[in-house]
Amino acid sequence: MTTDRTPPAPGGPVPPELDVKALSALLDGEYAEVRDLVRANLTAHAAVLDEAEELDIDAFRERVRDHVVAMAATGQTGMGFPTRYGGGGDVGASIAAFETLALGDLSVLVKVGVQFGLFGGAILHLGTERHHEAYLPDLITGKLMGCFAMTETGHGSNVQALGTVARYDAAAREFVITTEGDQARKDYIGNAARHGELAVVFARLEVEGQSEGVHAFVVPIRSGGEAAPGVDIEDDGRKMGLNGVDNGRLRFDGVRVPREALLNRFADVTPEGVYESAIDNPHRRFFTMLGTLVQGRVSVGGAGVAVSKVALAIATRYALRRRQFATGADGEEQLLLDYGLHQRRLLPLIARTYALHFAQDVVRTQLHDVFSGAEDDPQARRLLEARAAGTKALATWHATRVVQECREACGGAGYLAANRFAALKADSDIFTTFEGDNHVLLQLVAKGLLTHYASEFEDLDQLGTVRHVAGLAVETLIEKTSAHKLLERVRDLLPGGDEWDQEAGLLDSEYQLAMVRYREEHMLAGVARRLKRGIDQKRGPGAVFSQVQDHVIALAHAHMERLVLEAFVDRVRALPEGGEKAALGLLCDLFALTTIEADRAWFMEHGRLTVQRSKAITREVNDLCRRVRPLAGGLVDAWNIPSAMLRAPDLVGGA
Repeated sequence: MTTDRTPPAPGGPVPPELDVKALSALLDGEYAEVRDLVRANLTAHAAVLDEAEELDIDAFRERVRDHVVAMAATGQTGMGFPTRYGGGGDVGASIAAFETLALGDLSVLVKVGVQFGLFGGAILHLGTERHHEAYLPDLITGKLMGCFAMTETGHGSNVQALGTVARYDAAAREFVITTEGDQARKDYIGNAARHGELAVVFARLEVEGQSEGVHAFVVPIRSGGEAAPGVDIEDDGRKMGLNGVDNGRLRFDGVRVPREALLNRFADVTPEGVYESAIDNPHRRFFTMLGTLVQGRVSVGGAGVAVSKVALAIATRYALRRRQFATGADGEEQLLLDYGLHQRRLLPLIARTYALHFAQDVVRTQLHDVFSGAEDDPQARRLLEARAAGTKALATWHATRVVQECREACGGAGYLAANRFAALKADSDIFTTFEGDNHVLLQLVAKGLLTHYASEFEDLDQLGTVRHVAGLAVETLIEKTSAHKLLERVRDLLPGGDEWDQEAGLLDSEYQLAMVRYREEHMLAGVARRLKRGIDQKRGPGAVFSQVQDHVIALAHAHMERLVLEAFVDRVRALPEGGEKAALGLLCDLFALTTIEADRAWFMEHGRLTVQRSKAITREVNDLCRRVRPLAGGLVDAWNIPSAMLRAPDLVGGA
């Protein structure tokens, strides 16, 4: 049953009967047991939320490390590694565990991500058996701590331009790792400032003076607690948040590592100094290597959804307790969530969080299938990479927005550190940047659309993408997109011919899907035409791309919102009739219509929305908020967030 028993408005529709436990089980899905283990660990280590404020930075870093190692002992953090090395052998379970861990302290979360996702993932996916045997058993337990040293001060997202160089010395059968200038120093590297003993270092490989592109090497950075010879370690110091993670800077001055230090799944160097790779194209080799690390983006996207759940759980429960201003003759003050504006502030965010939850389910399943060998199609990998990038962008932007809105919705009480928003805001803000800046990730999404994820185009940079699109007829490009084919099918289903979008019901999911599909198709055609026009006018590809960059981002955003809505609609349609299906149906309608409403200017400019219908959508959104209002408490309770993680007794009630 719902936790909030406020009756519906007189004469209004009766809200569905919501079984919170059943909805919670639906949300946990096949990984309920995994999630329960993580929830138990979060509760056992709840003291870390207080320690984040009470301890100095050095002591807090040690406590975070202790918590991470203790959680590793339960098997929680090793689920994605092969069983032969002490892992759980279940990639999907590892993502579900990480998503759930994000309900707690985010320094612990990121420390786990660095150690087991980035460092461990690089060893697992880029290395071969010799690396697995040497490192994975101790890595999985936390006995061996490591770093993922990719980012450089001067290169950021441009990984192909890294300045760190690894030169092969055939006489010594060693690689010599060198930081060539301050712009090439490794920066913001988690685990580097204090705890890391090894680093997976990404560097440009040179063999006999020939550059072979970026490769990864296992490099010792500490010995006996001190910096290894030739390694300079600098602490990044205090950050906006996540101060339990010891981020640092690394420089390498002629550091020698054996030939076997090269993570050689995709390329190797013989003892005599001959470079070998089964992938001839260097660009394709590079993107294949990076594609194996997509798990990080899937993890961060899931973490963004979890952060949104915590913030909304606190703000919604507060809105169901806090009264302000008398509105009736009896003089009783009204609950915050009974105000239409407060409903408008919180309930569409709950709907979008549910939508992103189901979108995350899809990308997690795709990741599991690809990395478990169930899906061995190269195009499936490219689709996964793009979908992971786009889901991460939407989910982390959503988290940033949600935390701010919920803090404001809790007034001055929300500003108190005891009520969790300060930590959520400070610690999650960086989610929009790490594992790929969101705008850069959306460009990756758009490139996939413009090239239809074809293998021959996977190595295209921005300029190559422009030239490719310029050589295609716009109709050919659109014909290759799934959105176009689906839109044609929808037009056949809905009444009214060319007026289909004017005559369909607002709560018809086919109408809602058709609107977002049309927007995506139109934007795709618009980008293609602008790119072609620029090339026809003899302008340089770089200048052409720069001029349409805003259009490219809008296209990718529209594409991802279409995928998110499809995931939500598919999930609701698959449910048996009952209270859960009815409640999620209301949320799905609310998400769809607020998505259209938020971009109503575009739909009106392009003839898909009349003024009258735009107003009707706003009225329908307000009505949906009123219908969701009696369910609000149950909807956030179904996320099953441990009460200790809310850490806001004055806001949510309880001890």
